[in-house]
Order: sequence, then C-alpha cells, then structure tokens
Amino acid sequence: MININGELIQESDSNSSTENRGYKYGDALFETLKVVNGTIFFWEDHYFRLMASMRIMRMDIPMNFTMEYLQAEITKTLEANSLISSTARVRLNVDRGFGGKYLPTKAAQVGYNIRVEAYSNPFYTIDDDLSYEVDLYKDYYQAPGLLSGLKSNNKALNVMGSIYASENGLDNCLILNTNKTIIEALNGNLFLVKGDKIKTPPLEDGCLKGVMRKQIIDILSSDVNIYFEEASISPFELQKADELFITNVILGIVPITKYRKKIYGNTFAKATLAKLNTKLRLG
Repeated sequence: MININGELIQESDSNSSTENRGYKYGDALFETLKVVNGTIFFWEDHYFRLMASMRIMRMDIPMNFTMEYLQAEITKTLEANSLISSTARVRLNVDRGFGGKYLPTKAAQVGYNIRVEAYSNPFYTIDDDLSYEVDLYKDYYQAPGLLSGLKSNNKALNVMGSIYASENGLDNCLILNTNKTIIEALNGNLFLVKGDKIKTPPLEDGCLKGVMRKQIIDILSSDVNIYFEEASISPFELQKADELFITNVILGIVPITKYRKKIYGNTFAKATLAKLNTKLRLG
C-alpha cells in the first residue's frame, strides 16, 4: 500500500500521471527515512530540512503539513504494510502537483506520497570484513549553489555516477564540483580523517545538507580531543588520509577501504559510530 495525499491505495492502482510536475520537471523533493519499531530516526531534522527546502523551491506549504500530521501519515502507511513493528525504509515525496510548463500555474497544488519497504538491519554497524572501493566520478560535475544542497528529484548526476561505478566494479564514487574539489559520495556525505584532524566539505561547496552529516558533525564538534572543520577536500588529500567514510541515514557510517592503490583503516569510524548509537539510545 502507498499513501497519496492521505489516501491508502494499492501501488498497482496508483495511476501516477505523466502530467505531474515531479515527473515532468523534477519539481519535487524527498526525504529518505529509517524507521525502527515505529520510531523515525531524526524525524525533527528531516522535517525541518524538508520545510526549508520547500521554501527555497518557492512551494506553497499546505497548512496541514505539520510535523505531527506527516508523522501520523507515515505511521499510517507503515501500519497498512504491516511494518510498524519492524525496520523500514520510507520515502516521503513532495511535489508541486499539476499545471504549467516550467512556470507552475496558480492551480498547481503541493501534494505528497509515501512509500515504505522492509529493511533488514535495525542497527548501525560496521563490518570489518566488508571491502568498499571508490574512485572519482569525473564525467560530470556539480555546480555549487543553494539548489545543489537540496534533496530534490533531479538526480541525473547520481544516476550516471552509479552506472559508472557498476560498470567499473566500484562500490561508490566521489563527486566533484566545478571547482574540482570533492563534495560527497553518490549516496552520502564524505568525512576525511588525518591524525586528529577530521573534515567534511562545507555546504558552500555544493554537498547535500545531509541529516546524518548533521548528527556526525554534532558528535565531532563536542570532542575536545580532535580538530574538526568544514573545509574543501582536494583529490590530492585522499591519498594522504588515514580514513575516509560516508554517512547517510539508512546505513549510518560506511568506511571506505580502498581508493585506487590506497588502503584505509576504520578505527575512527567505528569509534564515531559507537557514539552515534549511544546518542540514539539516549534520544
């Protein structure tokens, strides 16, 4: 069952229209959520990011789009799919509805849909035996700007990069901006560890304003034993790093084990993950 504007229907009966602006122009935003036993991880951060993104996109936010209303709709969808007492991956999609070419008509109204699927692992873990190899994706570059940090339906670069990774036997790729600095991975934010110095690209470089990125920054910023900064990362720095890891809400922290001929450890990533899991338990 999927939820379209509050109505639960079979996906086969959804009849998604090709006239929807999300389909026609990518005029849509989405949040990917991890839910365990009915609890949405970092729901408040997801909600406020979505609201901020809708304002940037000049969407008219419906009056009923409160945090409580959308949470209730997500719960309703999970219950309809018998996933309320297990682990699920949820996609909350918001679009501008129907009407207009590039310019929306005044009749275009914001709508939403919610799709859920079972997910196997309720915990954030790191597998020491997991090999995770990456390389740079240099066919296309991301232009820095306010729109580049949005989780929108315009993900052509990520799609092309994923195809490239698959064709070259890679687990992921790192994306560069037009200034040729690294901004993120195809499916998450990037952190670099060198000694007691840790950094991640700043939002101004064009990376996604990730919800898990925010959690990790909060953890790192409170540790007086390390030096953390948001600063540009050049490809040259990758070879000198002790560790690289990717963050997203579904997987938590994913250590990179290999970039070209460079092999990395995961000691700092594992320690940070332990702090993240403690934060979740306390929250």
